[in-house]
Amino acid sequence: MRVVKDADERRNEILDAADELFAQKGFDGTSTNDILEKVGIARGTLYYHFKSKEDIMDALIERYSARLLGAAQEIAADKSIPIVERIMRAVMALSISGGSSEEIMEHIHRPQNALMHQKLQKVIINGVTPILAEMIREGIDEGLFNTPFPYECMEMVVIYANAIFDDDLVPLTQEELAQRAQAFIYNIERLLGAESGSLMHVMRMFGG
Repeated sequence: MRVVKDADERRNEILDAADELFAQKGFDGTSTNDILEKVGIARGTLYYHFKSKEDIMDALIERYSARLLGAAQEIAADKSIPIVERIMRAVMALSISGGSSEEIMEHIHRPQNALMHQKLQKVIINGVTPILAEMIREGIDEGLFNTPFPYECMEMVVIYANAIFDDDLVPLTQEELAQRAQAFIYNIERLLGAESGSLMHVMRMFGG
């Protein structure tokens, strides 16, 4: 007897199978037949939910981004946390420097998943920037920061952090990482018009 499953349940089954296969074989090394066999469905069922393998990857990126951004948004909304600490916690939750999504990031950083990594970087830049920018606006209201460009400043920060502190793109020794991190915070203070040294305790994000 054929088992008929709820559409969302079947869709998640397909995503779970693809996620596992991509981890094992990489995106390019996984065929739609591999996914069909793992889930035990007909090709028509797969294409009912997803137009292509690329469509499946995009759905996985959406799932990853929801997990990556969800914690940051929750932290950003907690007005009981001082603004600078809130910004720091939000960035840490996004796994720019480790955090709860380490397993996901390890999967994304595998060489065979370069395309997934690229797509996730786009999600991070587009998703993280408004979260941080809103907190910067709060900081401006509190007199901590002074910039007419809160969104643009955070866009620059996120793009730099996403590139320089990504081991795949720029391999750094611990000494080089510490130097980059110090320069990074130094320049963020100037971008935001913050008091000199006011953000240096953020160095602990980088283990400094």
